[in-house]
Amino acid sequence: MIHHVQLACPRGSEERLRQFYGGVLGLAEKAKPPALAVRGGCWFTGHGIELHLGVEEPFAPARKAHPGLLWPDLDVLAARLTEAGYPVHWAPDGELPGLRRFHTEDVHGNRLEFMETLVP
Repeated sequence: MIHHVQLACPRGSEERLRQFYGGVLGLAEKAKPPALAVRGGCWFTGHGIELHLGVEEPFAPARKAHPGLLWPDLDVLAARLTEAGYPVHWAPDGELPGLRRFHTEDVHGNRLEFMETLVP
C-alpha cells in the first residue's frame, strides 16, 4: 500500500496549489509537521489518496511521470476541471480493461491521471 505520492512545485506557489487541489479537486489540506512546513509546499488528502507538493529548485513539471488516482465520479471531476480551465484528455475506452480514465495537468503542468473502476 502506498502512503503518499509527491509532486514538485515552485517555491511560493502554495496559494495556487490550494486553489487547484483544495478548490477544484476538493481535497482537504493536511497540516505538514513543523520541521517540514518550513520547506514550503503543501499536502492534500481525500478519496483514499494523499498528495504531497514539495518545493523543487529548479522546478520542472512532471509531463510523463504521474500518479494514477482512483476517483469516485470522473464525469463530475472532468466537468469541474473543464469549468476551471484545465485540460481533460480522455483515454480511449478499453486501453486498460476495467478502467475509465483521463489525464489533466495541475497549476504547474504536472500530469495527473484520474481513473474510475468500471462495474461489469
